This record gives sequence, C-alpha cells and structure tokens, in this order.
Amino acid sequence: MQNAIETFTLTKKYGKTNAVEELEMKVPVGSIYGFLGPNGAGKSSTMKMILGLVKPDTGSVKVLGSTVSNKNRLEILRHTGSLIESPSYYGHLSGQENLQIIAMLKGVPEQEISEVLRIVRLENQKRKKVSQYSLGMKQRLGLACALLGHPKVLLLDEPTNGLDPAGIQEMRELICSLPGKYGMTVLVSSHLLSEIDQMADYTGIIDHGHMIFQGELEELRMHSRRQLILRTQNNDAAERILKEQKILCANKDGQLVLPDLSDGQTSHMIFVLVREGIGILRLEERQKSLEEIFLSLTGKQVSL
Repeated sequence: MQNAIETFTLTKKYGKTNAVEELEMKVPVGSIYGFLGPNGAGKSSTMKMILGLVKPDTGSVKVLGSTVSNKNRLEILRHTGSLIESPSYYGHLSGQENLQIIAMLKGVPEQEISEVLRIVRLENQKRKKVSQYSLGMKQRLGLACALLGHPKVLLLDEPTNGLDPAGIQEMRELICSLPGKYGMTVLVSSHLLSEIDQMADYTGIIDHGHMIFQGELEELRMHSRRQLILRTQNNDAAERILKEQKILCANKDGQLVLPDLSDGQTSHMIFVLVREGIGILRLEERQKSLEEIFLSLTGKQVSL
C-alpha cells in the first residue's frame, strides 16, 4: 500500500455549486500532505467526504487500502483521527474529563489520556476547565482528542486558524513530529502557503473544487523558473545590443529581465556590454516565490 488516502473522481455539489469536482487525491503513507487552497476552494468538503461525514454525489474514497462504504466506515474510522473546523468540547469540564469522554466513546484505554496530553503539552493544564483555555490550548485539546487510539491517519482542517504566532509555531512542531515519532500519515489543510511550506512533504492545490497541482513540495518549487535581472546605465542601448546577440530580454520597470543563462552565456553578455561602453549597475538571480507560483496557478493572491 503506497497511499494512505486515495480519492477517485470525487464530486460534491451543493445546489448548483460544485464544491468538489472529479477530485483525484493521493496521500502517500507516512507523509505530511499539505492540502492547500483559498477559502471556499473545497478543502473541508473533501475532508468530510474522506471521513464519511458527507456523502459524495459521485466517486469513491480509499483509506488504508479499503474503499469506504456504509459497511466498513466505522471500522476504517477506528484507524483515523480528525480535527475538522473548530474543536468541540464541554467548557464546564476539565481537559482531562473531556478526553475521558472521548476515550469512552472510542473504546480507548484511559491510560492513553496521559500520553496524548503529553504529546500536545497540556499535562500541566489537564485539570483546568476548558472554558478557561486559550484558543491555542483548545486547538491542542482538539488534537489530543484526534490522537486518542493511535490513529494511522490524521486529518486536520486549518489547525492553525486563529492562533497567534507562538501558537502557530507550537502546532506546526507538533504536526511535524507525528509521522516520525508515531508513524502517522497527516493530511493538513490550510490557505496559508507559508504554513504548508514549513510542514509538508507533499502538497495538493485545490481551486474551485479542482485539483490544479499535486506532487512533492520540491516539484512545486520547480515551477519557479530562474531569471536574471540586469540594471545598466543605459537599459535601452543594452536591450538593443543583447537582441543583436540573440539574447532574449524584456525592459521592465527600469531593469532588463533575462532567461536563466549559463555561466558562459552570462560572462559573454557582460563582456559584450562592457565592450560597448554600457556600465553594469547590478546583476542578480531571481526565482518566483511559492506565493507567486500559487498566484500563477490559481489566479488568486495567497494569504500570508
């Protein structure tokens, strides 16, 4: 089994709106898969269909090698944990008491409660009422609930939403530790490209219900083509000379934009310009950032 989660032409409509359309997702075993897209792109709907919380109009889902159906859904869910949207809790009870209720519902030994509290670093706050928890502590309690039962697959929907920078860093470190320490496969959704960039091995980008990119994070970075940015004392003359040398360039915003040249081509270009009396002010290499790649793929500015 190479993939912990697979979807096949997964489609869901709400009225006339296509929330998810013929989605093909492959989440490798033992990976952190970043599910990235603007708000309203279809991330939550997809995750709910994977868990069987929402029935797809067409298509199917495989989790841990088994196609999810009404007959085996509960058995498959025993091996999954999830934190979808906001965590649910009883505010008048302590963190430990909330976990005891979840453990009873899952049929999980109570001994696991101490372990998950330690994993999410709430062991010193376990007797405090959840209504007195900060937002970050509530998110960590939701993650602790998801971790009960040692799931093989963990689905986290926007787990850093609303957290302050320290809380985001803490949640990120927790998520990154799970595959290595506990052998889990993690599917984490976000509209924050910077978060996915720091957590994921693989990524899928969804927009208007369509998967527009899927692969290793490094493969996404390869969409960033290097360019050379040149500034001279006379860009117009430099542009004319370079075009005579069959070197493509564009004169934009007071600088010349060139394709990625070899070291030999770059050296020759500088030699020719200096020979023609063109002073070189600056030459730099530039690559598209992940944010710019996202924008080119989706046509939307990504949140930061």
